[in-house]
Amino acid sequence: MTTTTLAVLVPLLPFLGSVAGLLLGRTAPGFVRPLAVLPTLAAAVLAVLVAIRQGGDEVIDASTQLTPTGSIPIDLSLYIDGFAALVAVLVGVIATCVQIYSTGYLRDDPRYPSYAALVSLFTSAMLLVVYSGDLMVLLVGWEIMGICSYFLVGHYWETPEARAASLKAFLVTKLGDVPFLIGLFALATDAGTFRITGVLDTVEKGGIDHPTLIALLLLAGVAGKSAQFPLHTWLPDAMAGPTPVSALIHAATMVAAGIYFTARLLPVFAESAAAMTVLAVMAAITMVGSALAALAQDDIKRVLAYSTIGQLGYMAGALAVGDRGAAVFHLLSHAAFKALLFLAAGTVIHAAGTNSLTAMSRMSGLAKRVPDAYWTMTVALLALAAIPPFAGFFSKEAVLVAAEHTALGEGPGAPAGAGWTVLVAGLLTALLTAAYALRLWLRTFRGRGAEAPDHGRQPIAMTTVLWVLAIPSLGFGLTVTYVDDWFDGHALTPTVTTAVLGTGLAAAGAVITYAVWRTLAARTGTVQPPVPHVAHPDADAGLVEAEALHLPHPAEDPADPGRALLGPLHAPAADGFHLDAVYRAAFVRPVLAAASLVRFLDREVVDTYVRAAGNSAQGLGWLVRRAQTGNIQTYLSALLAGSVVLVIAAVALANAVAGA
Repeated sequence: MTTTTLAVLVPLLPFLGSVAGLLLGRTAPGFVRPLAVLPTLAAAVLAVLVAIRQGGDEVIDASTQLTPTGSIPIDLSLYIDGFAALVAVLVGVIATCVQIYSTGYLRDDPRYPSYAALVSLFTSAMLLVVYSGDLMVLLVGWEIMGICSYFLVGHYWETPEARAASLKAFLVTKLGDVPFLIGLFALATDAGTFRITGVLDTVEKGGIDHPTLIALLLLAGVAGKSAQFPLHTWLPDAMAGPTPVSALIHAATMVAAGIYFTARLLPVFAESAAAMTVLAVMAAITMVGSALAALAQDDIKRVLAYSTIGQLGYMAGALAVGDRGAAVFHLLSHAAFKALLFLAAGTVIHAAGTNSLTAMSRMSGLAKRVPDAYWTMTVALLALAAIPPFAGFFSKEAVLVAAEHTALGEGPGAPAGAGWTVLVAGLLTALLTAAYALRLWLRTFRGRGAEAPDHGRQPIAMTTVLWVLAIPSLGFGLTVTYVDDWFDGHALTPTVTTAVLGTGLAAAGAVITYAVWRTLAARTGTVQPPVPHVAHPDADAGLVEAEALHLPHPAEDPADPGRALLGPLHAPAADGFHLDAVYRAAFVRPVLAAASLVRFLDREVVDTYVRAAGNSAQGLGWLVRRAQTGNIQTYLSALLAGSVVLVIAAVALANAVAGA
């Protein structure tokens, strides 16, 4: 079988699995789980085979015209370089892990068939984005992911939090998709084609007439999908969806799509120094702001959500300094440990019966209750904090090295100011990341108070996935010297300067956080207030999470180091720096006011005219009906009276004309 055929099957198999799962979900429920796992697993295996055959250096480019559309045709094409091959493997592996984990996590969920089918469709759409060689076909996958995220985030639609989060995710991402679509058409107009190879050839020849405008329009879509400032607000709220969905969105789909798209078309963005500067500033604000917000969150999944936003900022920063190899390397590394973090968090939520860190900090023994989640989450948090030799250290250092080279004028042509912006923000974020990672670990697994509930061993499907993902979280970075061919052929190894600075700041953040925690714990002593409701040990993990959405959070933890570290910044950081309030004032309220005005005009003005027209016709009909008496004498009298009136009118008109 040719490599092209294998590549076509990679996105096709999850799609067919999704269709089959939807059709057989009610009639043959026994086939739902195999149809969820096996097609996705097969797609992952085929993606590995495609990557091996591609080898990182030979681009696979094949196409057939989908439909004649005039001057700019749309082609059904593949374009698989080293980046695409590796990202497809990532998507397939993470999606397979999520599907396997979900068989245990949502084992008693009545909506599991539709959930599994949507996850498969989500996976297929992302793989279509990765392999597509045509921008319009890529857009199809891009939009399907948005629709799938709406339904998956709103899986627990009985809760108002899930309904609001799904709608918010859909609207905010669509807000970026509108200029993104305009940018795609403008790019195709300048290049004369939607084919990615044709666009890149045109850029190389200097044929793009409006690079800054196109790049900024495209960046709006990237900011929406990849949760970059200022369109990042949907991602923390999307935690209302099931935890496996959060793992999929944060690690392999949706947010990865924007970074991957920018990496694929980086020469387009590099044509505009202004666009690269905007991307650098956007990345810097995203990194630092999200790290501060993560340090103030009391929901375990919201901490991880803001963490994802910050890591996406690192990737965007690498792209802003012109190094797509470092960006994709961090994308791959981050996917492994972030998927592990979310899936381990799902296990912890099930064991604790709540997603509140305040409640968990008042439980002792969680590490003993869920040892698999404890050890694997510890590995993932070390990778997140970029502690060597874990994967996050190597990939984050690759970003800092790229920023350092650009700042010193040794980069691939990006503005030096962009390099300094990304470097300073990246180093500051390294300190903050270690701080909130340790805070999360301490409050989850070093609680003081009542013994954590014993739910027994977690399903084997869930614990196996955790250990599988722990392997790349620990060792993926060590392979960096062996995969250069897939990253444009240049080395991604750290330098002494960035390694010392990055690791030193991370260590400083961890030490300060631990010292503050110890001081507060000694001052407050052992706290043993009642903990929130904990579901029955045999309860479905998804049910526990759905109940936790609307449980009231307990009073604040007096030993929370985040509050002490942030000081007066804690309140605004916990609320996402009030950006949602700004959006409500700037967009939501004016739109609602405009809608109210339109409704008033429709009801009181338009409907008034419509009702008047109807009433007039009705009144005229009443008069005509009253005249139809059936009496011949009445009709003759009316005819005679009408004739007399006409004669009088004719005489009067004749006299008037004669007098004139």
